[in-house]
Amino acid sequence: MMKLHSVEVKTLTPEIFRMFQVNTALLTAGDEKHLNTMTIGWGQLGTLWNLPVCTVYVRPERYTYEFMEAQDTFSVSVLPDSARDIARLCGTRSGREVDKVSACNLTVCRGAGNTPFFEEAELVLVCRKLFVQDMDPACVRDERIFASYGEKGGWHRIYTGEVLEAYCKS
Repeated sequence: MMKLHSVEVKTLTPEIFRMFQVNTALLTAGDEKHLNTMTIGWGQLGTLWNLPVCTVYVRPERYTYEFMEAQDTFSVSVLPDSARDIARLCGTRSGREVDKVSACNLTVCRGAGNTPFFEEAELVLVCRKLFVQDMDPACVRDERIFASYGEKGGWHRIYTGEVLEAYCKS
């Protein structure tokens, strides 16, 4: 198995749309004693305030929300296409009920700020929160958004983090 290795953030050229729509991306936050991870399908990568950033979205009802609120850092671990079972479990089961890391046989590594991420990933971004804001339905300008939103819970909180470290397999 190939090992993750550190790469210069500025050299990354991930397929942005593929990363969050096709691959399994796990959002993880926590400390040395406790962490939680969840499958995410929403995310953005780019430059903001002249910094490389990753933006993720978490509903307040999610267990991961508590960890995101408590920590200054988070990670996004993009797993290989073969990890569909991990995506399914981490996207449908709550960390309140099951230890997802053990259930999926994931290996926890640590990045900047002692941020947890997974050795099984093909790409990892370790981020420090720069900006946090709740989505506001009053700001929606396209009615199509409401057709599929709200059935599963409340509006998401937006977390934009500076990408401090990146790891990839090559």
